[in-house]
Amino acid sequence: MHVPDGFLDVPTSVGTAVVAATGVGLALRGARRELDDRTAPLAGLVAAFVFAAQMLNFPVGAGTSGHLLGGALAAVLVGPWTATLSIAVVLLVQGLLFADGGLTALGTNVTLMGLVGVWTGWLVFRTVQGLLPKRVSMVVPAAAVAAFVSVPVAALAFTGLYAVGGQAPIPLGSLATAMLGWHTLIGLGEAAITGLVVSAVVAVRPDLVHGARRVLATRKLVVVRPERDEVAA
Repeated sequence: MHVPDGFLDVPTSVGTAVVAATGVGLALRGARRELDDRTAPLAGLVAAFVFAAQMLNFPVGAGTSGHLLGGALAAVLVGPWTATLSIAVVLLVQGLLFADGGLTALGTNVTLMGLVGVWTGWLVFRTVQGLLPKRVSMVVPAAAVAAFVSVPVAALAFTGLYAVGGQAPIPLGSLATAMLGWHTLIGLGEAAITGLVVSAVVAVRPDLVHGARRVLATRKLVVVRPERDEVAA
């Protein structure tokens, strides 16, 4: 999904840069409410995992590439604001050091993956979580569904931007078909990977998973009273 330099015209690129800068600015404030001494290291691990996963690219068409996004995974593990920051940092490093995407298209990539991908995944996750039983184990299927939906939605958002300011010599219909088709398949893989990773973390430390906090907070405190004989003794 990395958009290269020159794929969109200047007004569209500037517009997405403004949107991305606004989103990152809000995320800097919102992340303060999500992170603490226990969860801050997890944010670094999530960013590293997403960076590694996004390095596996394959061509989609006209200079664009397809890969795992990781937005829904990051949002469920560390919260949507922190996830936006993590994805933005990953994209910045990729653009500067690995020529993955373009610097003039950085705002577009952050908008698509750090905003659309993350927040679509988070909203779908919360919606599905509200429909499922209030158990920690249900965080996993909710995260998988969120990951699957977020990928083609981000692809459709890119298609919309191309319709507004596309510069590449490729028909809109062909691009939309390629993007939606490939990213639906990518969504299936992303759902599987997200489910596995979230399941592994939930099994060991559910208290670190941001998406599980609401469920954990509803658990009733069980007080075990000692037996009378034990007290007498």
